[in-house]
Amino acid sequence: MSLKSPVTKQHTTEHVNIGSFRLDSGIILPEVSLAYERVGPADAPAIVICHALTGNQFAKGSDEAPGWWHGLIGDGNVFDTQQFQTITFNVIGGCHGSTGPASRHPVSQHYYQTDFPVVTVRDMVRAQYEALKILGINEAKAVIGASLGGMQTLEWGLLYPTFMEQLFVIAATPSLSDYGIAFNHIGAKAIKTDPAWNDGRYNSNQDLSGFEIARMAGMVTYRSAPLFDQRFGRTLTNERHYQIQTYLDHQGEKIKERFDANSYLYLLEAMNHHDIGEGRGGIEKASQLFKAPVYTLSFQHDLLYPKEQMENFAQLVPEGDHFHVETDFGHDGFLVEFERWNWWVEQKLNQ
Repeated sequence: MSLKSPVTKQHTTEHVNIGSFRLDSGIILPEVSLAYERVGPADAPAIVICHALTGNQFAKGSDEAPGWWHGLIGDGNVFDTQQFQTITFNVIGGCHGSTGPASRHPVSQHYYQTDFPVVTVRDMVRAQYEALKILGINEAKAVIGASLGGMQTLEWGLLYPTFMEQLFVIAATPSLSDYGIAFNHIGAKAIKTDPAWNDGRYNSNQDLSGFEIARMAGMVTYRSAPLFDQRFGRTLTNERHYQIQTYLDHQGEKIKERFDANSYLYLLEAMNHHDIGEGRGGIEKASQLFKAPVYTLSFQHDLLYPKEQMENFAQLVPEGDHFHVETDFGHDGFLVEFERWNWWVEQKLNQ
């Protein structure tokens, strides 16, 4: 794919309606809309960015409200918007504008809540593919994502193997480990046993103390013991309360303000059941089906997606390479300390 001469820059946040959509389950959603962010010249090669569990389409965001990869997208950055355009969708099942449990049914106008059907990672990717076709994007320079976004990236490479030139799989493995499923189960159980959840018919996230607990459990897996020790050092905020406790309480409150609890449950379930080998003869056989080079990144202290599993996968694919990042941030390393790993992505992207 040759680089085109950049023309008019854009930074749009819009919705695209892909019409009715058949899920892996066979259920047909009558109308699906995906919210997206698009940054860069409209005719430049596209980089499709896939978000993580509680992420959204705002990878770039704005100077006033920076997105989760704000420091990677822009003129002269890794995803250089003088050369490329980036596009990020809020996944189907999400809660930042795309069709999901927090959406209204187009006929009844009632919120779906737990009437929303089960979604898979493959559903997420197929919906994005349909949206990209409507937007006039029929090929991509690269697809990249971390955590749940990395799972999507893997499926992009198998569902549409010639769509992209490169795949960047960050902090994700071909299937979620039992250890990861265990922590997801704790989070889901905390939400579902909260009386205010009411079988998914809750009035407000603010009523759900179980959602706070789910987020706290998640944060323990996303960061590392060395980081917590360095940052908090058993410091007391008062004679009976530690800073680490205050921090976790704050994270629990924040998630209720910016995410829907039912969406959280649906996306956890999608992660639990993701397995690139399902229906493809197992992981080893599926790994041989990739056409594009697969570049994987792991992070020190990542409890959910260990280096060894990602390295092994990179050796299974026809063309793969792996880079391990030394960090105390653990799994959340993909959201911080970009200087430790962005150069590797840039090097691969421009080779």
